[in-house]
Amino acid sequence: IFIISVLCKNFMWLKETYAPTVNQTQSKEKVTLLPKTVNDLAIVASDADTMEIFIGDIAKEKPTRFSPQELESFTRKYSKRLGSGGFGVVYKGKFPNGVQLAVKVLKNCATKELKEQFMAEVSTIGRTYHKNLVRLYGFCFDTNIKALVYEYMEKGSLDCILFDNNKSLEWEKLHEIAIGTAKGLGYLHHDCKDIIIHYDIKPGNVLLDSKFSPKVADFGLAMLYNREITHVSMTCGRGTPGYAAPELWIPSHITYKCDVYSYGITLFEIALGKMKLDATMSVSQLPRKVWEKFERGELSDFLRDFGIKDRDRMKAVLFCTVALWCIQYLPEERPSMIRVVQMLEGMVEVMTPPNPFQHLISSGVNLAVSKQTTSGDSTRSAGIRRTSSKECTPIMKKYEIEIAS
Repeated sequence: IFIISVLCKNFMWLKETYAPTVNQTQSKEKVTLLPKTVNDLAIVASDADTMEIFIGDIAKEKPTRFSPQELESFTRKYSKRLGSGGFGVVYKGKFPNGVQLAVKVLKNCATKELKEQFMAEVSTIGRTYHKNLVRLYGFCFDTNIKALVYEYMEKGSLDCILFDNNKSLEWEKLHEIAIGTAKGLGYLHHDCKDIIIHYDIKPGNVLLDSKFSPKVADFGLAMLYNREITHVSMTCGRGTPGYAAPELWIPSHITYKCDVYSYGITLFEIALGKMKLDATMSVSQLPRKVWEKFERGELSDFLRDFGIKDRDRMKAVLFCTVALWCIQYLPEERPSMIRVVQMLEGMVEVMTPPNPFQHLISSGVNLAVSKQTTSGDSTRSAGIRRTSSKECTPIMKKYEIEIAS
């Protein structure tokens, strides 16, 4: 008892001697782990482990506001340009400690659209932390320059890998990319304080780091919604045609399931993007082709014809089947991203999806199921035929929606 008593007294003495008060702890942690200036950053990041802690902590906090002079220093006066678009120009740079970054300089930020993009990015990605979401280190909001500072992604965007014949990835890695992207979206939809709808999921907005790990990026169209709100109303189009869910193009009630639709189109392209498809086939026609082959039981043969090897075909079929679930016309028929992850990881059985194009079979279109034949050059188990000369509606033409034939 005497020994235990002595040890306890020594422990309490050490605790009181070296442990600061609660208020001191909070303030000292702020100073130690989250330096307020770039010079402090260089001091704190004296080794790789410390920098990893710093990067992790800063990503969980509010983004840092950088000055125009700091951005010039990071980018060496914007000497290396990575790319450009309607939003502006992206430059490569690095912090004083050598950590690489990408600076997106917005052009014409006086316009309402770009102001909204700026606020959307900072208010959404700036308050999230997930390994499959790109990190926003900070921003610059000055009279002469508005910019966003992100982590640098060495391997660029997913579309550059999928559609470049000189680049290729093993199917195991493609599987990891599909699951990682789904997990990032699942976090936005279900794990954040507010629901975050991205509105523009596509291969070009999935970035890859040095190990080809995916991170969802470009939150310029994203919106936050209180979890008590079940849906929002929208009166104008949002997203990229071909990837955007059909409800985004008509006055409708919108839920996070519109991101699930866009993910489904992306998943088709992960599975089939490297195929030498007909040059006239657009991204909006790809799902129809897959459904036709799936419905006839010819999907595996279809994939073989386009060079997918036997050992990889099961994964390709899985991708296409899950994607068909994601692109169901009615949002309530689409799975959540949590369910999508479970299907891709083999945790739940993937059931046969219903026809995503059933809504196109209206008064002018009837479904005709024909007997399977063994004669001739082709075999059909089911088909859709038009029984009227009625043409597609203008909105269907505008957004590349066709009646099945």
